[in-house]
Amino acid sequence: MWEVIFNLATVICLYGAVEYCLRDPSGEALDEASLIPFADDPQVARRVELATGKQVKAVAPEEAKPGWGNVEV
Repeated sequence: MWEVIFNLATVICLYGAVEYCLRDPSGEALDEASLIPFADDPQVARRVELATGKQVKAVAPEEAKPGWGNVEV
């Protein structure tokens, strides 16, 4: 009986946590999230900005430090 009560409490807490995290997303946050896939390539970011008129917060790719090779892991 206790197992059922604990399982039900767990499901209710999980549902509450997900609802709390996903509540009331703003339009600005959704727009920014939709542009994240283009942020790591500055050329693509510029093309997306021209096509959509929305500013993409592009991040320049990380440069290798002097003395360190580009190691793919």
